[in-house]
Amino acid sequence: MHSPPPRTRPPFLVTGLVCAALSLVLLVLVAVRLPPLMSLDTTVAEALHRRAVTEPGLVQVNRVLTDWVWDPWTMRALTAVVVIALWWRGSRLLAGWVAATSLLATLVQQGLKAAVGRERPRWADPVDSAQYAAFPSGHVMTAAVTCGLLLWLLRLHGAQAPLWWGAPALAVVSVAGVAFTRVYLGVHWVSDVLGGALLGGSVVALSVAGHTAYTGRTRQPAGGGDSPL
Repeated sequence: MHSPPPRTRPPFLVTGLVCAALSLVLLVLVAVRLPPLMSLDTTVAEALHRRAVTEPGLVQVNRVLTDWVWDPWTMRALTAVVVIALWWRGSRLLAGWVAATSLLATLVQQGLKAAVGRERPRWADPVDSAQYAAFPSGHVMTAAVTCGLLLWLLRLHGAQAPLWWGAPALAVVSVAGVAFTRVYLGVHWVSDVLGGALLGGSVVALSVAGHTAYTGRTRQPAGGGDSPL
């Protein structure tokens, strides 16, 4: 008699837990102001700021990207359009799940900002300004959550090449791009944007794992067999 195969954890759950653990470690290091991390943050921020004050044209490009293209409200508006489209097509559960995930990410972001209370970089000659606490970066976290959710929806709906190959590349460029703009413009430290990316990834991955588990149970008929989709 063959023994049943060992149960494995869903990949999204593993990814979410790993990102959450790394986020927690980084949060603790920021909170205790670990000297090597603070030194790295300061070194990178000062080097980029020295360049920014001599590159007004590039500063303007980065401000347009961060304030319009990758702004959190732009990302949330995109998510809202997707949620409305899903609801209109009758995918009510999926629409609610995406909306709830986006809202949860915003609450986590704002809660951590208030709890950590980290100061942003300060310059005698700033090229940009920002409000609220620094850790985690709201721009980066919102972009990571939005891009992650959109990639998941593309996968659910069976997107084909070249869309499926181009979408991940665009997502990576967006998250990495907004992370660079925030540090280049002198309104965030490197650890802030890294924390935003990790937290965004963890929220999306754990949400996807939760949706997969929930829909798997609801599709299971009383007799224990697989129900048709």
